[in-house]
Amino acid sequence: MIDFKPLHGVTLDDLNRVAPGYTSTEKYVVSKTERDDHVVLTLALTPLEVPYIKQYAHDEDLVQHYSQVVKSGHSWGAYAGKTMVALAIVEHQHWNNTVNVWEFHVAPDYRGQQIGRGLMEKAVDSAQNVGARVMVFETQNTNVPAIRFYRRMGFEVDAVDLSFYTNHDVSDGEVAVFMKRKLSASHE
Repeated sequence: MIDFKPLHGVTLDDLNRVAPGYTSTEKYVVSKTERDDHVVLTLALTPLEVPYIKQYAHDEDLVQHYSQVVKSGHSWGAYAGKTMVALAIVEHQHWNNTVNVWEFHVAPDYRGQQIGRGLMEKAVDSAQNVGARVMVFETQNTNVPAIRFYRRMGFEVDAVDLSFYTNHDVSDGEVAVFMKRKLSASHE
C-alpha cells in the first residue's frame, strides 16, 4: 500500500533513490528559424538509434535548497511503509501566482503503478487550494516519457528555453521544455 503524505524534508539518499535519471528511446529535435517577420520553434519527435540515458547528479547544495522549498508546505511524498518511493517538490511563486514543480519523480521499481498519477493529484489539489493560476513543470526534450505523462495529466508544452542549461543547449541536444496546466481562472 502506498501512502501520500506532505513532504517535510528530503535527503540526498531520497533524491538518489527516487530520482536517479531516465531513459528515452525518442527525443524532440529542437530547431529555430528566425527572420524579421517571424520566429518559428519546432519540436519534432524522432526515434533514437541508441536510447538516451540521463543520470542526475544530486548534491548537498540541492538538498539544502529543497529543504527550504518543502517548508512552504506544498510538496508531497509517496511512501511504501517508511520508504519514500516518489516525490513532488513544489513551490508557490506568489509574484505571478504560479506553482513550480522543481522535482517530480517515481522510483524506477515503482513506476507503472499509478503512483505518479496519485502524486500529481495531490500536487494539483495543493496548487488549487492556494488559488494558483497555473502549474509549471520543466523537463527536457530528451525526456519523452515525462512529456507524455504530463500531457496525460492535462499539461501542455507552453515554452521552450534554448539556453536554460548552457549556452549550447540546441547543439548539445538537451533543451528545456516547460509544461503548464492552467488551473481555476477565478483566481487570476
